[in-house]
Amino acid sequence: MPAAAIGQIAAVFDLFLLLIAAVFALAGFVKGVIGLGLPTVSMGLLAVALPPAQALAIVIVPAIVTNIWQTFVGPYLLDIMRRLWPLMLGTAIGIRAGADLMTGPYAGYGTVVLGVLLVIYALLGLSQRRFHLPRVHEKWLGGVVGVVTGVIAAATGVQVIPSMPFMQAIGMDKDELVQALGVFFTTATVVQAFNLTQAGLLTAATTLPALVAMAAAFAGMFAGQALRSRMNAEQFRRWFLIAMLLLGVYLAINAWRMLG
Repeated sequence: MPAAAIGQIAAVFDLFLLLIAAVFALAGFVKGVIGLGLPTVSMGLLAVALPPAQALAIVIVPAIVTNIWQTFVGPYLLDIMRRLWPLMLGTAIGIRAGADLMTGPYAGYGTVVLGVLLVIYALLGLSQRRFHLPRVHEKWLGGVVGVVTGVIAAATGVQVIPSMPFMQAIGMDKDELVQALGVFFTTATVVQAFNLTQAGLLTAATTLPALVAMAAAFAGMFAGQALRSRMNAEQFRRWFLIAMLLLGVYLAINAWRMLG
């Protein structure tokens, strides 16, 4: 191969790593400020340039590591496991049942669905509507919500719909909810890692991008945590949701045009 061609490949690869670093630094910053958003932001931004399956292969390791860290920051772990095990079990079942959705014949629709989910996620957040679920219905409905979340996550890599509204509806306080999100997302991303490995997408080729993504995500998280007390977190959250809404609209329309 000519030296010029090798140089061009190296330049494209370096640009790709810079893109990954920028995406995950931003996603980590959002997570540091509001306690969530790393997979949602990173999947949404990477989907502009990559199919959801390839984007998730890069997202999965940083998501697992940062969520494990969040899982053990707080005293609520046992109570969370006791309350959310049907949600987590249902999500695992849904992800495994939908293992072919991201790589099968309907994989092309994954970006469209991802865009629609980002719009729904943003609209729910901007509406600030709060649902309340009586504790007597928590277990059985958690299982149903889990299965639906799992199938959607298997197709798009995003695990926040409808799991997020459900966890907000069962009456957890702010710190417990943040830890619960860590526990839930850890479970979901580990199961998704099995799907990716089975599909041959989680390979040695994704190691360097994943390491760059993880380093950038942690740097962004620490920056977000450091600035959290100095920022208007609610205002930041509002602008973040507006950005997710616009990104979702762009992804859905652009992906639909490409399918057409």
